[in-house]
Amino acid sequence: MIKQNGSGSLTKEQSQFYEEQGYLIIPQLLSEEDLASARDAMTQKVSMIADELFADGLITDKLEDRPFPNRLAELFQDLSAENFLKYGRSWRDRIPGYFTLMSNPKILDAVESLIGGELFANPVYNVRPKVPKVAAGAVPWHQDKSYWPDANANPVITVWIPLVDANGVNGCLHIKPQTHRKRVLKWHRETHTGTGYTALKDSQLGKTETVALPVPAGSAILFNDRCLHMSTPNMSDTVRWSVDLRYQPTDQDPMVQHGVGFLARSYKFPSRVATLEDWLAGRPEHEE
Repeated sequence: MIKQNGSGSLTKEQSQFYEEQGYLIIPQLLSEEDLASARDAMTQKVSMIADELFADGLITDKLEDRPFPNRLAELFQDLSAENFLKYGRSWRDRIPGYFTLMSNPKILDAVESLIGGELFANPVYNVRPKVPKVAAGAVPWHQDKSYWPDANANPVITVWIPLVDANGVNGCLHIKPQTHRKRVLKWHRETHTGTGYTALKDSQLGKTETVALPVPAGSAILFNDRCLHMSTPNMSDTVRWSVDLRYQPTDQDPMVQHGVGFLARSYKFPSRVATLEDWLAGRPEHEE
């Protein structure tokens, strides 16, 4: 049977919780097999960084035999935060494994339950290596919409997925439920860490409770782009790897000022859904 637009995979109770609270946890939505393509892409990126650090004389060992959660942390353990931030606090490389993850039907099915089956993958996706004790690790309280305040796009759903278990030691997400009903608050650009995150003052946070969201690898946390959230520093000795992907209805602003997104699912125009080749070429839709 062909799935109809608007059905999706969430239960009525899950959809209702999201609408009321502004977020939803789906424990272990993705399997190790589902995560493999993204992990391979991250491994490629780390190897590129290791090659560059080695060529620059900053390291003498590329640590090619180290496990996935350890290698990037150990490459930078004797270097500075500035050395790390040269590569950015988040990555948007067009490596095939990321497209495979963003196109995963399990993710699209969940999002479809909330905003329908005409789905556009927003260009603002991030691969986040939260490196131990590096300034970029802590993310201040903010609303995602502060990064696109003028965009005619609502709702935008963030899908946050850890590739390792996220907990209180390595810096899991914290969220303030029901704050998705707030307007976009006046934000400032964080300056003291060199990361340039958008941030809110403590006085703006109100008395709404804060909920910590430790989740195992492969889980998904979906939240509205107005929902207040943050994450704490990584105080472990391994990298807290995660991705934050974003989806919106196709009739919303594609935010081309932030890059090129892609048509991820369409029941109206299935032949236009972007392929890997389209994404690598920077095309938002498939061209026949």
